[in-house]
Amino acid sequence: MHPNPAIFTPLILAALAFFAWSLYRRLGLVTLGRPGYSFRGIGEGLREMFLYAFVQKRVLRQGFGFNHLIIFWAFIVLVVINAEFVASGIFPAARLAVLPDFFYVPIRFLSDVMSALTLVAIVLALVRRTIFPPYPEARTFESYLILCLIGVHMIAFFGVSAAEIAMGRERAAAFMPVASFLGNLLSGLSDKHIEATFNFYWWLHAAALIAFITVLIPFTKHLHVFTAIVNCFLRREEKPNTQEPEVFEKGRIFGAGQVDRLGWKDLFDSFACTKCGRCQNVCPAGATGKPLNPRQVINDIRLNLLANGPLLKRGGAATVPLIGEEGEGSVCEEAIWSCTSCGACMEACPVFIEHLPKLVEMRRHLVEMEAKFPEELLNLFENMEQRSNPWGIAPGERTKWTSLLEVKPFEKGATEYLFYVGCAGSFDSRSKQVTVNVATILDAAGISWGILGKDEKCCGDSLRRLGNEYVFDRMARENVALFRERGVTKVITQCPHCFTTLKNDYRQYGIELEVIHHSELIQQLLDAGRLKLNRQVSELGKIILHDSCYLGRHNDVYEAPRQVVTKVTGAAPAEFDRAREESFCCGAGGGRMWMEEQTGTRINLNRVTEALSKNPDTICVACPYCMTMFEDGLKDKQAGQTKVRDIAEVVAEAMRPAR
Repeated sequence: MHPNPAIFTPLILAALAFFAWSLYRRLGLVTLGRPGYSFRGIGEGLREMFLYAFVQKRVLRQGFGFNHLIIFWAFIVLVVINAEFVASGIFPAARLAVLPDFFYVPIRFLSDVMSALTLVAIVLALVRRTIFPPYPEARTFESYLILCLIGVHMIAFFGVSAAEIAMGRERAAAFMPVASFLGNLLSGLSDKHIEATFNFYWWLHAAALIAFITVLIPFTKHLHVFTAIVNCFLRREEKPNTQEPEVFEKGRIFGAGQVDRLGWKDLFDSFACTKCGRCQNVCPAGATGKPLNPRQVINDIRLNLLANGPLLKRGGAATVPLIGEEGEGSVCEEAIWSCTSCGACMEACPVFIEHLPKLVEMRRHLVEMEAKFPEELLNLFENMEQRSNPWGIAPGERTKWTSLLEVKPFEKGATEYLFYVGCAGSFDSRSKQVTVNVATILDAAGISWGILGKDEKCCGDSLRRLGNEYVFDRMARENVALFRERGVTKVITQCPHCFTTLKNDYRQYGIELEVIHHSELIQQLLDAGRLKLNRQVSELGKIILHDSCYLGRHNDVYEAPRQVVTKVTGAAPAEFDRAREESFCCGAGGGRMWMEEQTGTRINLNRVTEALSKNPDTICVACPYCMTMFEDGLKDKQAGQTKVRDIAEVVAEAMRPAR
């Protein structure tokens, strides 16, 4: 009854050999990438792999994720089924039926149920992709082919099982409800027709399996079935909220202008992408009509690697530019400069692909190797180099905000905290009001603090995210030397960009600072009873809280601002529809604060529109960049009735005597 092994054996062995060769040829290109990557270690890696690859924790954030979970686990079950199928196709006696019932029956039951669930999931996936696609470009021939082939696989399984049950050769038939139902339908046929049915579905199963092995897995996104699992195992030890530093020596190449200038993990990421579109759907640049599509960037890197990799391995030259306007396989410059570095793409990715570092590497190439960058950045770079602040204002102006306060300089061994005011807090007229309120709060709580005054320099956040690593490196080294000279170990910031740079980036320069954002410090002071409030604030009306990308997604600070607002007002703040990890960027990160938006609509208007849909009286922020973007957006929307307040201003209001 069993098909001839003499026919099946050479076919499957050839398919497996071709499969192994294809994977070696493709994944071997990853070795072209630069070395260096730190992950969590084997134990933690296995834990992450279990949670995010097998339990699919991030996939399940979205309602339709459960459908994918079923298909994924069906694939795992299929591995067992196909292992038996291949073994029995070569050696007919090598079947799971030789196992005792204790093992055999549960395997057959699980196979039957999972195959039925998978068919349902496949139908739902086809309907969804056709009527409600996850993103506009999701209706591709490849996607439909993959889904249909999985469906064929399931149908073939039921055909083979039903025929075996009809012929009385399946002892677990009572535990296979779907196959038994189909087997009963076949039982009225002659033995010859049942055998023909068996042979048809057996070879259909074989054809589907060979198609998977030779085409679907090696040459389509379905390769992610393996690579995505590995990518979860390789999840970075810490959040990807900083960049790898560069070594500045004569003759070195900086940034990534060619695919082999990216890291090996960057290249592996391109093979792990599932093309689910989650990154695309949350990107603020893409949502407002900019050419940036994080999914397409990763796809372009993969296509570029496939086109150029074999040539580069042989010592040849790349033929498809990584940065250019040549279509697929190249990332256009406008897309590279559209990124706000908000990290939403990385937070949404179910397999931990890191989009942002790749874009910054391409920015580095454009800035440091080709001196090609948006014209607005020329003044910024010059101002940073000459006067260490974005506006090019004289360093002596940094302390003007102190005119009405008694502010002491930081003294080595005597002062506990350095209040790192930052450029916005020192020079921007609106942010200086926040600075005064932060200082007032620190004094009221009895905190030992001081400032660097005119000796304070920009932290360099915008420089690093814009790709001007050379100037950032010089600035960071000068700041680290100054901190060591002054004995600075604890730092308070009011800007999330200063916060993340001093806390995360500066560790690469050998200094471990205890950095705290003012929202966290205020929460701790309130909880400890060191900061006394004279009243609950009510005049600010309905308050809605905006999560700064660099405070929230990049550093997981979500609760402190909310707890402070709740204590100060007596009520929890209202929430945006997109809040916490899903917060939408204000549009100023990644150096975009200093650039105009020439394409599409303004990102800040998108966020302001969302805020106004909640009818707030006050939008509460904890970032000077967010403050500027919201106030500008409210002006454009002519929504003067809604005010923007920093969290420190709300607290300072509660410290004033009751009226």
